[in-house]
Amino acid sequence: MTTPKQIWEQQHQGMKTKNSGTMSFMGSPNMEDKDEEMSKSVLSAFRAKEEEIEKKKMEVKERVQAHLGRVEEETKRLAEIREELEALEDPKRKEVAYVRKRIDTINKELRPLGFTCQKKEREYKEALESFNEKSKEKSQLVAKLMELVSESETLRFKKLEELGKHIESLH
Repeated sequence: MTTPKQIWEQQHQGMKTKNSGTMSFMGSPNMEDKDEEMSKSVLSAFRAKEEEIEKKKMEVKERVQAHLGRVEEETKRLAEIREELEALEDPKRKEVAYVRKRIDTINKELRPLGFTCQKKEREYKEALESFNEKSKEKSQLVAKLMELVSESETLRFKKLEELGKHIESLH
């Protein structure tokens, strides 16, 4: 890409070539003045453009610097906010981690205890059923025993009466 300065030099060089050719051919000093005026106007236009470019460059640079300043301030503010959040979050995070760890440990301990409890409950139910069956059987046997004892007593009383009658009849 060619700069305005290079364009101006190319035009100026081309004019010199034209001027030297015209001078030798025509020999007119009037043409030389026109060329010089033209060179001066091109040079002043170039300088004006250069100044305008420099001015815009400085404006853009100032805007970028101002924006960078704001960005740096925002970055500092965000860093402060992050530090505050970490300071707030840190104690709670440790407590939460500790409580979660304890919950996990207790869950691990509860699992086998739950299985043991279920096993013991089954054993208890089985033992209770056996107990109830044996109690029922005992009750039945006690009832039978009472019945047998009662019958036995009745039979013994009858025999005693018979024996008593038999002895009385012997007398």
